[in-house]
Amino acid sequence: MSLGKLDSTSTASRLRVARRLALVSVLASSLLAIANVLFGVMARSTSVVAVGVEFAGDVIASATVLFGLIVASKPPDADHPYGHGRFELLAGLIVGLILAAAGLGICVRSLQRVSEIHPPPAMFGVWPLLAAIVIKSFLSAFKFRHGRRIRSVGLVADAWNDAVDILSGLAALVALGLTLYDPEHFLAADHYGGFAVGVIVIFTGLRVIRDASLQLVDTMPNEELMVNIRRAALSVPNVRGVEKCYARKTGLQYHVDLHLEVDPDITVRASHEIATQVRIHVRQKLEWIADVLVHVEPSPSSKSPASPTAGEGTDSANQQRRRSPD
Repeated sequence: MSLGKLDSTSTASRLRVARRLALVSVLASSLLAIANVLFGVMARSTSVVAVGVEFAGDVIASATVLFGLIVASKPPDADHPYGHGRFELLAGLIVGLILAAAGLGICVRSLQRVSEIHPPPAMFGVWPLLAAIVIKSFLSAFKFRHGRRIRSVGLVADAWNDAVDILSGLAALVALGLTLYDPEHFLAADHYGGFAVGVIVIFTGLRVIRDASLQLVDTMPNEELMVNIRRAALSVPNVRGVEKCYARKTGLQYHVDLHLEVDPDITVRASHEIATQVRIHVRQKLEWIADVLVHVEPSPSSKSPASPTAGEGTDSANQQRRRSPD
């Protein structure tokens, strides 16, 4: 099996895992949204309803990530020679926008009810919050682990979404607990808990937007990844140096541009062979590299006396033939 097929198979397998996680998240968030809204309305708890509304936003966010992962798995075509991976990054950006908008709505709605006088919420409003904290803890851990392993911006964004849900659930639980403990003095705590949920969601949405935007505008990866690329290229025989090294993310993997320095006196065929070996070796060594575009340049180091230039080699051979007896 060729290297390209190996990379395609590995990427497809990782995308399948990511899609399954996103689908599970859609189903879990749907159930939690329904449970928290219904229990929150029946228990007359603003913070529980706020968490339920947030989970409803999670359904849209996770569905967006799932759509992005499905499109990202499509092979390259004439209009998208680098593949469709940017759709996965775009999904992460949309998740951030959904989070920020949902958080703002929760804040406004919660503050509108602060001055209302009403009976305290019922005790059973605690149970959907506890269930949400437990379920979201498992989902967040799985998404963070798999999202970071396959370098999926969309899945990591969804994991942050679940992590925020845990904080939101805890904030709502504390607020509801204060109201239940002393309704006379802490009746408004339940509403302020809903406001706290909204603030947490807004800040998380802004963070997701920032991370996705940086990669959509071709921000270079961190220095450790760039060092690994250079080290892999320099380990190939006859590579004298790496003058330039650029990388940009297209979905789950990076596309790399390398400017190699080689002996200026070798033939074009030999330099092309070195470039090919570098491309193969870097992709084999670093599975997160989709492809490498190699440009060969002459090394600024002194020329090797044992290696004539192509023109000199041709002239010497012609002179030798002219001197030889027939």
